[in-house]
Amino acid sequence: MEEQKETLQRIISTLANKNDEIHNFIGMLNQTIQNVQINSSNVISELDDEFDALYSVLDEMKGSMASTIQQEQARKIQALQNQLSQCSSALESSEELLELAAQSLDIKDPVKFSEAARQIKDRVTMASAFRISLKPEVSDSMTHLMVDFTRERHALQAVKFLPVPKAPVIDLAACVVIDNCITVSWRMPEEDNKVNHFVLEYRKTNFDGLARVKDEHSWELIDYIKATEYVLSGLKFDTKYINIRVRACNKAVAGEYSDPVTLETKAFVFDLDNTSSHVNLKVEDSYVEWEPTGGKGQEKVKGKENKSSGASPKKTSIGGKAMVKGSRDRFAGESYTVLGNNAIESGQHYWEVRAQKDCKSYSVGVAYKTLGKYDQLGKTNVSWCVHVNNWMQNTFAAKHNNKTKTLDIPAPDRLGVYCNFDGGQLTFYNAISKVPLHTFRMKFTQPLLPAFMIWCGGLAVSTGLQVPSVFTALQENQNGLRRSTSNLNNIAQ
Repeated sequence: MEEQKETLQRIISTLANKNDEIHNFIGMLNQTIQNVQINSSNVISELDDEFDALYSVLDEMKGSMASTIQQEQARKIQALQNQLSQCSSALESSEELLELAAQSLDIKDPVKFSEAARQIKDRVTMASAFRISLKPEVSDSMTHLMVDFTRERHALQAVKFLPVPKAPVIDLAACVVIDNCITVSWRMPEEDNKVNHFVLEYRKTNFDGLARVKDEHSWELIDYIKATEYVLSGLKFDTKYINIRVRACNKAVAGEYSDPVTLETKAFVFDLDNTSSHVNLKVEDSYVEWEPTGGKGQEKVKGKENKSSGASPKKTSIGGKAMVKGSRDRFAGESYTVLGNNAIESGQHYWEVRAQKDCKSYSVGVAYKTLGKYDQLGKTNVSWCVHVNNWMQNTFAAKHNNKTKTLDIPAPDRLGVYCNFDGGQLTFYNAISKVPLHTFRMKFTQPLLPAFMIWCGGLAVSTGLQVPSVFTALQENQNGLRRSTSNLNNIAQ
């Protein structure tokens, strides 16, 4: 019956999750319907504006052309009226001279007749009627101001909705999450030379896969991207995933968004395990402090815990894996040690440590789970660390398997720890300048736990940090060098 209850409980949980997904999807559909209505109204309004603008352009062109015709009409009429006035004046003068000549024919006196004839001849020679052109100065044709809108009419009749750019395709394999930056790469499904720019939107989420409707962050927008790649920088990875979508735009319209992709931005996160730390250490999540009188008080607490504890050790799920707390003895003796509660089994990880200014002595590194309760970091073959000593004299050294290498550089205010489990690399960095301080190279055969040892002072640990790009680039160069060497060896063989 208990098994059936557990089975039924799983079924109920599955159904409840599915109901939540359907409920969210229904909300998405309702929101989409509202968006369709709103967007349709907006498009109709924009269509009205476009046609009104077109009408306005045509009216303006019509007025300008009509004005040109009227000006040409006025110019020609004025020229013809001037010519008409000249002809009327010449005709009047000619008629007067004609009448005078006719009268002169009746003169009987030869002397007077000769004088009159000479005057008439002189006046005819100078008469304007013989100097004016009897051809109109301007033509009455206005055909040079005719218009032919055949091509434009065909163009207007061919007006259709502007081709919308197709949705881009995000190349998930080319997208890279490094440090607090995300490189997003995409392509068009087919060549489109009318695409003017791209718009990228992203939002943080705690869900993998399709975006939810409820309890989601709002989209952040990056506009006018000319290339098909963009680097989102300065991000704060306070959520596990990030949704990204892209759309293409031409000069007039934006296309549909690409299918959103979800990139995982999860970094290595751990707390300090106070259940197994030395009794002289006060541990609070990501901070540890040495207390000289803390042992007695904590021993009493520990004793009470042991007396009242009849149940199995507490389990905490981290990163999908259950880790048992309280399953090992506390560190004792002079091993003022505390470990992280999340193990590294693969991949590249990074965290930082800052010591108090008055801290006398501390070690930062990693260790296998088999580290003994009295073991000090770096003095066994299952732990690696750098050790800072500010007591009596200042020393800074790297330690492993009870071997010490003095580092002839000052210890930085903040240490960065980069662990490449698969590549067998543990590098300590100046977390501010990202300058490497020391590198251990080892084939790790067991899961690693972040490890810290502190005496007279305190340490603050920063986790959840993305691997800085300088480390990833360095690793890629090293991998490339190894591949090249391997190829040369194969050729030689």
